[in-house]
Amino acid sequence: MIGEAEKAAVIAALGSPTLTHGPRVRQFETDFAAFTGAERAVATSSCMASLHMAYLALGIEPGSEVIVAAQTHIATAHAAELCGATCVFVDCDKDGAIDVAQVESAICSRTRAIAIVHYAGFPVDIAALKRVAERHGVPIVEDCALALGTRFNGAHVGLHGDIGCFSFYPVKHITTGEGGMVISRRADLLDRVSRLRAFGIDRNIVSERALPGEYDAIELGLNYRMSEIAAAIGIEQLRRAPEFLERRRENFTLLREGLAGGDDLWPLHESQPVADVGVYCLVAMLSARLTRVRPQLMRALSGHGVGASVYYPRPVPAMSYYRHKYAYDLSRFPRAGLISSASIALPIGPHLDAADIRYMIETIPDAIQEALSA
Repeated sequence: MIGEAEKAAVIAALGSPTLTHGPRVRQFETDFAAFTGAERAVATSSCMASLHMAYLALGIEPGSEVIVAAQTHIATAHAAELCGATCVFVDCDKDGAIDVAQVESAICSRTRAIAIVHYAGFPVDIAALKRVAERHGVPIVEDCALALGTRFNGAHVGLHGDIGCFSFYPVKHITTGEGGMVISRRADLLDRVSRLRAFGIDRNIVSERALPGEYDAIELGLNYRMSEIAAAIGIEQLRRAPEFLERRRENFTLLREGLAGGDDLWPLHESQPVADVGVYCLVAMLSARLTRVRPQLMRALSGHGVGASVYYPRPVPAMSYYRHKYAYDLSRFPRAGLISSASIALPIGPHLDAADIRYMIETIPDAIQEALSA
C-alpha cells in the first residue's frame, strides 16, 4: 500500500544531505511515540534488531533463561539465542496467546525475561501476566510485530511490559520496506537501545565534538540503525495507519461473521471484540479431514485468487535449530502444534474491500470441495 506521498518522501530523502541518523528518523520516532502514547520511541533496522537490543538492554547473557511463547515467529527466540541465552518454551492457549499459568511454572532462578507475542494482533492477558512477572521480579519483552494499533485496558501494547518491539516489514500494518521500533516506559532501556543501535557510541561526544570524526564507544554495540529513506516512508505510512487499521477491523469482522458456524473451517478469536485490536489476519481452524488436505486447500484458494498463508508453520521448538539443540518433547505444546498444523491465515488487509471479503466467503466452500476431491 505504497502511495504517491511515500514515493515523493523517498525522493526528498534521497536529495537531502543526510541518509542516516537524520531528521526524518527523529520525526518518525516522535510521530510513532505520539501514535502509541509512548513518551519516546527508538527506530531500528528491523523488529529482529529491536528484539536483540531489548534483550541486551535487559542484561540477557549466557546463563540467562528467557521464557518464549512456542507459538511465535522465530525472531522472538532467535534474538534471545544471539545473546547466548537459553530459550524455555511454553505452550499457548486455544487462541494462540501465551499460557500464563505455564509461564509461572517455567520461572526459575535463571529466568531473566518473559517474551510474549500478541498473536495475530490480539493482546495477551497482560494484566494476569504482569502479576506473575512482578511476583517473581522478571521483566517482560512484548513482541508487537503483528499488533500495531492494539490496546489493552486503554494503553497500547508495548507499554505494558518493560519494553515493546514493532515490525515494519512489507506485510505488516505499516511498512518502511524493512524496519522496526522500540518503545518503553523505562528511559534507561531506551537510552541503552539508542546506544546499541549505533555501535555503542556516546552520542554526547559526537554532538559536542570539536573535530570531525571524533567519537568514543562506551560499550560493545551494533549497527541496527534505520535509514532516512525508510523513515520517510514510515512517516507517511503512519499518517495512513488509522485508515489501514479501521479497514482491517471491518474486513476481519465481515469475514469472521461469514465463516462462523462452519463445520470444516471456522475462525479463531470467534467472539473477541476488535475495537481496540490491530487485527493482522484471520486465522481459521480446519477440521481433521481438511487438515489432511491443507496444501491442496491453499492451492485451490490461490487458484481462485485468494492468498492464504500459515501463522506459523510449526511451533518454534519444532524448528530444526531448536529441535536439534533442545530436543523438546513436542507433545508439551499441543495447542501451538494444533494451530500450526490445522489452520490457515486469510487476508484482511486494507487493500481489500467488502466486495473482496464477500468473494472470499463465497469462494471458500468451492475451494474446500476442490481440496477434498483432489
